[in-house]
Amino acid sequence: MRTSGFAVVLFISFCLPSSSWVAADNSIYDNFLQCLYNYSQPSNSISGVIYTPSNSSYSSVLQSYIRNLRFNESTTSKPLLIITALEVSHIQIAIGCAKTHGLQMKIRSGGHDYEGVSYVSDVPFFILDMFNLRSINVSIEDETAWVQTGATLGEVYYRAAEHNNSYGFPAGVCPTVGVGGHFSGGGYGNMMRKYGLSVDKIIDAQIIDVNGNLLDRASMGEDLFWAITGGGGSSFGVVLAYKINLVPVPAIVTVFRVERTLAQNATDIVLRWQEVADKLDDDIFIRMIIDVVNSGGNKTIRASFLSLFLGDTERILSIMNAGFPELGLQKSDCHEMTWLESVLYWTGFPNGTSVDALLSRVPQVLTHLKRKSDYLKEPIPKEGLEYIFQRMMELVTPVLTFNPYGGRMAEISEFAKPFPHRAGNIAKIQYATNWNEDGVEAANHYINLTRMLYGYMTPFVSKFPREAFLNYRDLDLGINHNGRNSYLEGAVYGIKYFKSNFNRLVQIKTKVDPGNFFRNEQSIPTYPSWRK
Repeated sequence: MRTSGFAVVLFISFCLPSSSWVAADNSIYDNFLQCLYNYSQPSNSISGVIYTPSNSSYSSVLQSYIRNLRFNESTTSKPLLIITALEVSHIQIAIGCAKTHGLQMKIRSGGHDYEGVSYVSDVPFFILDMFNLRSINVSIEDETAWVQTGATLGEVYYRAAEHNNSYGFPAGVCPTVGVGGHFSGGGYGNMMRKYGLSVDKIIDAQIIDVNGNLLDRASMGEDLFWAITGGGGSSFGVVLAYKINLVPVPAIVTVFRVERTLAQNATDIVLRWQEVADKLDDDIFIRMIIDVVNSGGNKTIRASFLSLFLGDTERILSIMNAGFPELGLQKSDCHEMTWLESVLYWTGFPNGTSVDALLSRVPQVLTHLKRKSDYLKEPIPKEGLEYIFQRMMELVTPVLTFNPYGGRMAEISEFAKPFPHRAGNIAKIQYATNWNEDGVEAANHYINLTRMLYGYMTPFVSKFPREAFLNYRDLDLGINHNGRNSYLEGAVYGIKYFKSNFNRLVQIKTKVDPGNFFRNEQSIPTYPSWRK
């Protein structure tokens, strides 16, 4: 498939893109806005989906999908306008006009980018908001679904189960996360040990490229399809939809949450988790969360073990008693439910909450936050754990979350998708710090706490490179200014996110978007001109 609207194609083909600012911001804004109106067709006018600062709904549209309050301050840069596209032609016109008038486009699906990259910029920009493009077409006959990138994960799960509750999909446990960023960056959830990543189950896609062409897998080619299934779609075009393979889930799954403090032998249990979590039956996923709590007026470490098991209580008890008896799992800890209900359990909804809650686009928690990531290759020794626990009790706020690998994750080649973190990893680590205070001073304080814990963990995690997960966006790893040194700046963070897959991504980027129109603070760069 390769389609495009005739007026838009002519427009994009004959207008030369500009890579420099040739007028003041107001002039750029006025010219860009007029361009959008000029190329809009009466049958699908773009005027009704353009929100400028003078529009009474501008602030509410902007803020509706800001998921990190750190980027909802009065000092946060704001877009010149927001386009909430309803049609492919709206996206094509936006690309063409932005190229002509040198305006940066940010693409937002769910707004969960941890660094606000989809809706914040230091240069004049506008937001292409995808939330209206959220259709989900399920075909149970061939166990697939076409999912537009403005849909949320909760909507995907709900619609699949609506057709047949024997099907689910291996993706994240936060139902308000947008499909666009989640899938294009890899996408993982608590079934990854059984089925791999979200991108491992993507079989087709639709993307609008820099020339305004609407392409599917056959017309875009295997290289571009590979790039947008784990390499971040917004570096290569506007991904409109993904076709996914649904996966079977049992009628009953089992979940548990068990907590242990230092006084309850948490250190030895954490040590043992590192030795077995990636080797247990593929049907079991046990997330380990380490935080600081008060116990009897004193600070202590709490290790929480949150699990999804694709089976019943009897079987999980048998597996745990044989492979991880140190946790001391009891039948009373286990709760049986449907897979769809388990998504609510993992998200923290109260027991008995209707699965209709998965259709809500309002996050349960909205706060200021900072995230970082690491990969664990070898178990942290006991003395190392004691050192980290002591440092955490000094820092108090940052939380460590360990997500186990192994299973299907260890069977897929690191080159199959841009996401390279496969065999050889015990777990992915997330550093999470949340706070409620507004302002730069508070943000700097809590971000610094997170960086300190990240520094303390240095001896115990991956090296050369110190690997990171793209969907846990972290601008501490490097920022691309998209100038003459774009390739070198991109390599700093790109090698950490993609390892040796980075240069293949650069090669594809250089071919499909040689002018680097689709760019952001951590996008895939093009090769420097002397290498093209």
